[in-house]
Amino acid sequence: MSEQRGSGGRIRPTGKRRKPTGKRRKKPSRRRRVTVIAAWTLAGVVAVGGVGLGYAYFRLNGNLQAVDINAALGKNRPDDVDNGSEDILVLGSDSRSGENSEYGPDEGTARSDTAMVVHINEGHKSASVVSIPRDTLIARPECTSDTTGQTIPGEQRAMFNTAYEVGGPACAVKTVESMSGIRMDHYIEVDFTGFKELIDELGGVEITTTQAINDPKSHLNLEPGTHTLDGEQSLALVRTRTSVGDGSDLGRIQIQQEFMKALMDQAKSVGVFTNPKTLFDLADTATKAITTDSDLGSVEELTSFANGLKGLDSENIQMITLPVQYDPADPNRVVPLEKPAQQVWTALKHDKAIPASATEKSAGDKGDAGSVVK
Repeated sequence: MSEQRGSGGRIRPTGKRRKPTGKRRKKPSRRRRVTVIAAWTLAGVVAVGGVGLGYAYFRLNGNLQAVDINAALGKNRPDDVDNGSEDILVLGSDSRSGENSEYGPDEGTARSDTAMVVHINEGHKSASVVSIPRDTLIARPECTSDTTGQTIPGEQRAMFNTAYEVGGPACAVKTVESMSGIRMDHYIEVDFTGFKELIDELGGVEITTTQAINDPKSHLNLEPGTHTLDGEQSLALVRTRTSVGDGSDLGRIQIQQEFMKALMDQAKSVGVFTNPKTLFDLADTATKAITTDSDLGSVEELTSFANGLKGLDSENIQMITLPVQYDPADPNRVVPLEKPAQQVWTALKHDKAIPASATEKSAGDKGDAGSVVK
């Protein structure tokens, strides 16, 4: 979805976008949800060096949808620190429109089911990933709805994933910047169908399970051992929760992080950056699957961005969950641990590794869910 600022400061669409409903977005069905674990690899597979000419260029460029985050948020943002590092907000959308309707009825709504702040260190040889649980209670800032143009008042103790629901990508970015004090350099969003098609185009992802997984909600049934998962199975794995660990969303985040590492390794093993045919096919799928900020909304910009990630390996990526505790007033929600969370954001601001002390008292990154997938 491409946007431009028109007269009066109103955002107006210039490309595809979610169908306006004229009302506050409804709560979506919770039967199935999307993950955006694929987005890290998506950034890599859109590197079209060697094939980004002629037909290839116009086809891939025509696939892209972009949102002008800078125009939507204006100048009231954290400082843009130009030190060689980059911060990217990566979201998974649970929209049920179009091909995603197989996961539930289209209610004209979407939420950010999975959210990660990805910090790429100066030199692009290492990175940190901070997963934000969707049910984290936060102070959501005032936003402008991307569907109606109306001002959405801020809210205390709002669930994190409602920021995308009420205001779209720009509101999600504004909320993360308010929480962290860090300006997001880029935004990447993926949905159900794009995730599955990317995995299938890669030829599946190989993972090893240390115990049986039988989750009737995600329809995943795996025996212990090594498996090559197709797109549908991969989506089921990163959605699975009740049959692994303590059944919480915090445990599911651990599974998603392990899958993300396997996905990165798989992308490298199939020669994403060396085989022109593989490169183009993956780039074609990936550029259809993602929505980016306008600064990444062209083949040239995505190529430059992706080429900067080629030196990264999964072992050089630190992954944590935002330090949280279960909300004393509602055990189905979590709230950030103020001081440990600030340790995390401070480390990213200063381009440093996140200290182990930041997660010691967190309810996240605990339990054995992460050990189930290797």
